Amino acid sequence: MTRLLVHVEGQTEELFVNELLAPHLRDCGYSSVSARLIGNARQRDRRGGGKPWPEVRKGIVNHLKQDGGSVGATMVDYYGLPHTGSKAWPGRKEASAVAFRAKPEVVERALLEDVVRTMSAGFDSSRFIPFVTMHEFEALLFSDCERFALGVGWREIANRLQAIRDSFASPEEIDDSPDTAPSKRILALVPGYQKPLMGTLAALEIGLATMRAECPHFDGWLKRLEKRSS
Repeated sequence: MTRLLVHVEGQTEELFVNELLAPHLRDCGYSSVSARLIGNARQRDRRGGGKPWPEVRKGIVNHLKQDGGSVGATMVDYYGLPHTGSKAWPGRKEASAVAFRAKPEVVERALLEDVVRTMSAGFDSSRFIPFVTMHEFEALLFSDCERFALGVGWREIANRLQAIRDSFASPEEIDDSPDTAPSKRILALVPGYQKPLMGTLAALEIGLATMRAECPHFDGWLKRLEKRSS
């Protein structure tokens, strides 16, 4: 049976993997599913985001080399990925110039190619399944605005959340402007929004099935993980 380790950028994603993804994926055949915060474990903090790709790649490659019976994955926000200088993530700059549907594919393909180049000859590329959340984790919560509002304890904002959702073809398309990214929109409606706690409670209330139905890119990643479970 296969072990899965998801490299994540923050505590919210860590809880999401451990609380929602792990039970589902273990049912699909993985012997274990866990999350690891990206970056140097001795220097990491709980704020997440913006980690340099060379540092992240080192952790991914070390894991894949040390545990030959495992699969590695990522769950990181497209919104915060560095795209210039020494911290740049492969494909992020190029993705800025293409249509929405192609953006995550450009980055994920580039990440896979870079990891494959770094691994030794004969590496099975199916052991690394990167995922870039469009445009950030909070977008998934717009999959069901009533349950989102219930999960964070603010039922009265359900209609306002729905109005945001209805402005886009899917939750994943809610834009990544510094002022109107999903998390910024939530903060405007829920002062004091605590991302790890409230985000996890809302995600549990909404459930994976609804998120998959509303967020096709997220659903595609889960399908790839499910296929690789045995």
